[in-house]
Amino acid sequence: MAIKSPLPIVQERSDIEIEFQLALVDKTIVEETSEGETLRFTLGDGTFLNRIEEMLVGLELGTTAKFTLGAERAFGLSDPNNVQTMLCSEFPAEIDLNPGHVIGFKTPTGEEIPGTVHEVDGNSVIIDFNHPLADATVVFTATIKAIHNNGG
Repeated sequence: MAIKSPLPIVQERSDIEIEFQLALVDKTIVEETSEGETLRFTLGDGTFLNRIEEMLVGLELGTTAKFTLGAERAFGLSDPNNVQTMLCSEFPAEIDLNPGHVIGFKTPTGEEIPGTVHEVDGNSVIIDFNHPLADATVVFTATIKAIHNNGG
């Protein structure tokens, strides 16, 4: 027999507010809410990876949870086919082609995808289209601050 919690619990389509931090294992912060601020979103709306949202389901109001996700469960492993060499002349002069700089590229379908400058070699530039967090183990910490279940 399931024990009913007196506290609201995050459900699959809950509209929730959280304080969160996404960091690398070496404690480098990738993204986080500012102190005293929350992020409000509905589970399933694509705000976070599905795997992260699935781990929030079942948490009670006020709970703080910390999850470590290996690369394959987080942003995936890098694919060597996603690294492309382009000519520097293909970029406008004002674009920063220094290694580490992220540039937005339009796909033929009109979507924008990020590409990270990996290396500049003479007249060519190597662009990595893998997710910037590919191959990274991440630590996601969240505190459930509010649950707006709207009757369901």
